Amino acid sequence: MLAKRTALSEGIAAIGCKPVLHGDNGPTLKASTVIGMLSWLGITRSYSRPRVSDDNAFIESLFRTVKYRHGFPKKGFADLESARQWVSKFVGWYDNEHLHSGIQYVTPAQRHRGEDRAILAARDVVYRQARAKNPLRWSGPTRNWTLISAVTLKPEKDDVTAQVVNEKLIALSA
Repeated sequence: MLAKRTALSEGIAAIGCKPVLHGDNGPTLKASTVIGMLSWLGITRSYSRPRVSDDNAFIESLFRTVKYRHGFPKKGFADLESARQWVSKFVGWYDNEHLHSGIQYVTPAQRHRGEDRAILAARDVVYRQARAKNPLRWSGPTRNWTLISAVTLKPEKDDVTAQVVNEKLIALSA
């Protein structure tokens, strides 16, 4: 098994902080032989939970973005250092260049710096001007460029998150 070979070759038994193997709730990671082997290796098991950031669906979505990114090696990385360098560049692109649909097509860095408000306002103006210039091209309203006030993985807590965000915005503007 891959986990056993990896744990043995990487010397997991000798390190103090043991790894966690995260997976879905499928039968493979729930098999008693797998549970016993992971316990013997000192590897903690973790299972997906709904609307949690390390849930399998979120990881799979991120991995799809990674493996379809230009430059991802089809035959794997030559060594650990080349993998680390590639991932470091990927994270820079993902945070600073990649436009995320969940935050109205701005980058996480733009969102973090508060630049998204001006970007979205400018887009709204451009769309409204385009519609005014050529109304027959539009079958309905322009795209909604309203700022997404809070982005969460737990929609049932959106009201609480929005309240905290609003309190911080009020404190910043005071």
